[in-house]
Amino acid sequence: MNIKNMVENKAKAAKAASWELYKLSTARKNSLLFGLAAELKANTGNILKANALDMASGRKAGLSASLLDRLLLNEKRIDLMAAGLKDIIKLKDPVGTVFGQERRPNGLKVARMRVPLGAIGIIYEARPNVTIDAAALCLKSGNAVLLRGGSEALNSNRALVKILKQAVKKEGLPLSCVEFIDTVKRSAVEVLLKQDKYLDVIIPRGSQAMIKFIMENSSVPVIAHGEGNCHVYVGPAADLKMAAEIVFNAKTSRPSVCNAMEKLLVDKRVAKKFLPVILDRLAAAGVEIRADKLTKRIFKNAKTATEADWYKEYHDLVIGVKIVGSLAEAIKHINAYGSHHSDAIVSSDKAACARFLREVDSAAVFTNTSTRFNDGFELGLGAEIGISTQKLHARGPMGLTELTSSKFIVTGKGQVRK
Repeated sequence: MNIKNMVENKAKAAKAASWELYKLSTARKNSLLFGLAAELKANTGNILKANALDMASGRKAGLSASLLDRLLLNEKRIDLMAAGLKDIIKLKDPVGTVFGQERRPNGLKVARMRVPLGAIGIIYEARPNVTIDAAALCLKSGNAVLLRGGSEALNSNRALVKILKQAVKKEGLPLSCVEFIDTVKRSAVEVLLKQDKYLDVIIPRGSQAMIKFIMENSSVPVIAHGEGNCHVYVGPAADLKMAAEIVFNAKTSRPSVCNAMEKLLVDKRVAKKFLPVILDRLAAAGVEIRADKLTKRIFKNAKTATEADWYKEYHDLVIGVKIVGSLAEAIKHINAYGSHHSDAIVSSDKAACARFLREVDSAAVFTNTSTRFNDGFELGLGAEIGISTQKLHARGPMGLTELTSSKFIVTGKGQVRK
């Protein structure tokens, strides 16, 4: 197999198909997604067989529990994928929306129109559900998609792409609306990153090492899905019962995902009352506690946190805990050590909450709720393509609108420029 030719041909085909999607009606796009949901349900058995092969290989390779959790598909997760498609169908199609209208002094009418980005490359690891989520969001927003999943999920992704293509074919659209790089060779990614002639953007989802490599080597524009070193700060005016529920949910509900809490900051005025309760509860749930010196005086079973811990995204049942002297110190710590992803304050002090919302420089900032809500579906966007921590084009969960660009549309009555 000539990897270079294979990847280039798939990128070229996706770009050609994107022009068909560019002009596709909302009704046709929704019909495609409805058919895809039906195909998923009808092929559940085939998907599970393929995923079982990946899970067996993952266990043999010694993948961590968190990675195996990301890799796993079962009937419930397939049902959720199908339900997610139906949620996307219900969402308003942004393509063709006209906004920002104004009339210039010379009589020209100036506005902007939402348009698809074109052909999108998605590079991701481990999670096969991304195959469906990413493709569905791209198709609904009028974009063709070129998928490159991780080697861990190769069998699962093959099965899901086959289903995607069946749905595309039944709708009478070009099969290259969805393309898949069916190889585990790293050289395929290196070639993909140079397809700026055909791809309009690349969106990576995976480890920071992978994303860093892509950003440093791509000639195609990249929208990065950032790591989630997420914080919850419990202030002196917090309802401590509420704080305990938020902290426990943010850490333990699904520790492998990017919006899980990794660091707990507690104000010194409530530390002695709050920390023994919450840390005992977390430890009982299997969470490893890594703490600063002040916290260790209160909770002696904690391990000592290193400087590197404050920067780390664990993806596991591990938490860093620090006592801080003030709201200002908490904000400073989050902005210095965090990944600008998801951070929360628990406090009944409205002024403190307002300051936290204003000064914490993250893609999503929360008051009195869990960081786990930084999710496209939970925030009303439908399934997301990723959570961007960048500041250009898109920030936070990327739904349909974030997969479009805009063009100026100008209407005149014979005006000429002097």
